[in-house]
Amino acid sequence: MQPLYSHPLKVRDYECDAQGHVNNANYQHYFEVSRHEFFELHGFNFFELTKSGLDLVVARVDIRYKSPLYGADSILVTIEKIEKKGVLYVFHQSIIRTADNAVCAKAKVEVASVLNGKLTRPEFLDSALKKIQAP
Repeated sequence: MQPLYSHPLKVRDYECDAQGHVNNANYQHYFEVSRHEFFELHGFNFFELTKSGLDLVVARVDIRYKSPLYGADSILVTIEKIEKKGVLYVFHQSIIRTADNAVCAKAKVEVASVLNGKLTRPEFLDSALKKIQAP
């Protein structure tokens, strides 16, 4: 299945731990960068949203680590699917090493909308994501 979005990145040496592979916390950075770039591509700038009182915040992250990444690895961070779950959006994402197409990590990231400090249903985001995901 073709992902909704792919974002290329390269592992930097300072992201690696003493064992020589990417520290687990950096995987969350990779997933986050790709979501921000995806939203930017579709006209949603996080800084502008925040200025308007709307914050899209991570409510939960579930990462399955499959194969380690090392310094200088080229990767694609994908968004395969976005599903609505009540007031949350769940992003299904993967990190793929481009040299061998190995899936190195898979994640489900739940994102909530907070308007002026209160959990809200993001109607504008609902309609935007319907257009993005339309076949």
